[in-house]
This record gives sequence, structure tokens and C-alpha cells, in this order.
Amino acid sequence: MNKWVAGARPRTLPAAVVPVAVGTACAVGEAAHGIIWWRVAAAGVVSLALQIGTNYANDYSDGVKGTDEVRVGPVRLVASKLATPGAVKRASILAFAIAALAGLALTIAVGPILLVVGVAAIAAGWFYTGGSHPYGYYGFGELFVFVFFGLVATVGTTYVLIERVTGLAVLAAVPVGFLACALLVINNLRDIPTDTVVGKKTLAVRIGDARTRWLYVSLVCLAIIVGAVCAFGGRPWAAIVLLAVVLAVTPVRTVRRGATGRELIGVLGDTGRLQLAFGLLLTVGLSLR
Repeated sequence: MNKWVAGARPRTLPAAVVPVAVGTACAVGEAAHGIIWWRVAAAGVVSLALQIGTNYANDYSDGVKGTDEVRVGPVRLVASKLATPGAVKRASILAFAIAALAGLALTIAVGPILLVVGVAAIAAGWFYTGGSHPYGYYGFGELFVFVFFGLVATVGTTYVLIERVTGLAVLAAVPVGFLACALLVINNLRDIPTDTVVGKKTLAVRIGDARTRWLYVSLVCLAIIVGAVCAFGGRPWAAIVLLAVVLAVTPVRTVRRGATGRELIGVLGDTGRLQLAFGLLLTVGLSLR
């Protein structure tokens, strides 16, 4: 695999695609003149570019700080010396610039509030592990993921399509955010031993191995339950998300039996597939009225 593709962390990208799809589905039947598809595409570019930019920024910042020197996760460009810190930093800036350009187009079409949200999202992506006091090192990473790759991305997509916020979009954003958090929780669970050594106090390090495993299980289960609750928001077909339980069984069992290290890389892939399947089911369910 090309090093830059690997460095973009493809297994995390469902966290960028799913909220846009679900937010679009929430707008079905609500837009006065139908879905404006170029806005959907632009929202997708913003979300993907923010995710990739954040991944590269994380790679750069952790690499120069030395916190990725010993780890078991997917490839890190700086720590593995596959790319120079400067090159990875430029890749991050380029991705954020692409997000900014697509966001600017939406801002011109919809309104200036999107500019404020966009600046906040880019800042959150950079300072997750960047700067002198990265909030990801203090246990706030999951909160960032829930807010920006759950609430903001899902509700924001609906907003750029119908120019208002709906209760259904807010409700649907919650399970999307939960599954995005589940991806980060698995990463941090796997890295507890090495993060502890380098002083990286992620939420997993703070609450410990056992509670982190229960947190993962809770996020997955609650995502499916809340997703099904969307059926009571006038979209009864949303209940089909319960089918996602089939894909949730294996990663949940693996985490509960105490898997560590490289086994959790497989769980990360399983969680990504669960997230995609859940997102597809919820998107279809919400689109049917």
C-alpha cells in the first residue's frame, strides 16, 4: 500500500463518510426543492479532508514528540521514518486546505455560520495532538470525535441541505458519534501500555483497561439502540439498523475476552465495517418515509 494512503489511516475514514450519508438521509423529504447534490458532495469532501488532515496532524505531532516510537498500531509515517516530519505536516495542511475550500463554497451558498464551524473543526483536528497542550493527551479525544464526527458532521450536512436543524438529525447524529468514538476507544485501548510510558493520558489510560472495554461495548450497543429509536421520529424503516447486531457480535466478544495488541487491530477493522454497515442501514431506513 502507498505510504501516504496508509498514513491517511483508511480504517478510520468511515467516520467521515457515515455522518454525511446519514445527514443527507435526514434531509430527504424536508428540502423545499429537493436534495442539492453538489452540496452533499462538498460536505463529503469537507468531512473526508478533515479526517485525513487530522490523521496526518496526529502522525506529525506524535512523531516529533516521540510518543509513537514504540507502538503496535497501523503505520505512522514520521515514527517509522517513511516520511519526514515536514512532509507529513504539509500533507496535513493540504488536507485541511481542501476542507476549507469545499467549506467556503458551502459558506457562500448557505451562510457565514459554516465558516465559524469550519475553523473550529480544523483547530480541533490540529490541536488533538498538536501544540503545547494537546487535548488528546488529557482524555478529551472522544469528546472531540463525538462532537465533530457525530453531531457537527451529521447535523451540519442536514443543515447545508435544508438550512435548518431538525430533531431527527440531532437524534441520528448520536449513534453516528458513538460509533466514531468506538473507533478511537479501540485505538486507545490497544495503546494503553505505550501511552502510559510516554505520559499520554488518553481517556483509556485514565480509566484503565477494564473500564475502557466496557466503554467500547456500551458505545456499540447504545449506537444500535439509539439508531433504532430514530424509527419513532417519523421514519419507521430506521429500525432496520438492528440488523447491524450481526456485525457487532465478533468485535464485542473479542474486546470482552481481553484481546490485546495486534488482535485489537482486527477489532478496529471490524468496527469500521460495523460503522459502514450501520451507516448504510440507517441511511436507507431514514430515506424511506
